[in-house]
Amino acid sequence: MNDVQTKQVYRRKNVYIDKEFQTKFILKFCGLVAIGAGLTIIALYVLSLQSTSVSFVNARVKVMTTADFILPLLIQTVFIVTGAVSVGAAAVTLIVSHKIAGPLFRFKQTFRELAAGNFTNEVRLRQGDQLTEVAGDFNLMITVLRARLTEVRQALAGLKADIASIGEPQGDDAQKKKILGLQDKVLALEQSLEFFRT
Repeated sequence: MNDVQTKQVYRRKNVYIDKEFQTKFILKFCGLVAIGAGLTIIALYVLSLQSTSVSFVNARVKVMTTADFILPLLIQTVFIVTGAVSVGAAAVTLIVSHKIAGPLFRFKQTFRELAAGNFTNEVRLRQGDQLTEVAGDFNLMITVLRARLTEVRQALAGLKADIASIGEPQGDDAQKKKILGLQDKVLALEQSLEFFRT
């Protein structure tokens, strides 16, 4: 498979992969934005308590603290800005969390395949995804394990051939039992190795 085909196969269309993780990630980020907005209102209100402002309300001159004068405008402005920033933050965190959740999803799939004995696949991530270095190390581990399984299969085939070359032992019951025991162990090992696909 060439690079173009690989990129097409692993292009994700759904950016909302791990809904629980990504929702918590977005809510925490938007929560920080809301906390920042609340702290801005409180700080401006407290800092403006010591000053007064003159305003015209219904053709009357009204003297009030600057805090009371700007509070309604401040609240409206902060709500509008917080809403706009939260929408932008949700979009950005969805994309950023996708670059984390996507690779974790691929790792989970590969873990399940390994647990089922499938050592033919590797973790393939898109360019720009997080955890690419971890995926490289993980794929190296799979490659090494695949090679070791191949070595075990070859050694087992050699052992099986050696036992077969001995032939039927002549006369000695103890010798027959040993050979039959070895044949049973080889058969059990073969059955265990059939679980793994390399």
